[in-house]
Amino acid sequence: MASPEAYDTIHDYLVAAWSATPLAFENDGFNVPIDPEPWVLVEIVGNFFEQESIGAETRDANLWREGGQLYAHVMVPRGNGSRQARVFAAQIVDLFRGEDIGMLTFRDASIGAGEAGDVDGSYYRLTATIDWRRDL
Repeated sequence: MASPEAYDTIHDYLVAAWSATPLAFENDGFNVPIDPEPWVLVEIVGNFFEQESIGAETRDANLWREGGQLYAHVMVPRGNGSRQARVFAAQIVDLFRGEDIGMLTFRDASIGAGEAGDVDGSYYRLTATIDWRRDL
């Protein structure tokens, strides 16, 4: 899991910047709409700290890096194609492309790479993945 600092930075930025659909975050009690309408499930994962430099007087004085991914699972009503999901996924990627937000730098992004969209009940899901890092 990502550190609380990384999670809070991404969560707060996305909540302030995104208004196109409802957002659901991990374990937040979101109720899936009964009548299918677009929404986005957000997962923020990370790999805790990796040492990036050596030789500092104390180990903590070296450069440490936390890295992770933001997964935005765009959910749209089933049976209507994937275009609407692609539009929302691209808009989310655009919010973070090349941005430095707080101590986080956002890097590579993909839409559906490595995992094709799929159907679950009344929804089609397409995932946008955005890599991030935080230097300490």
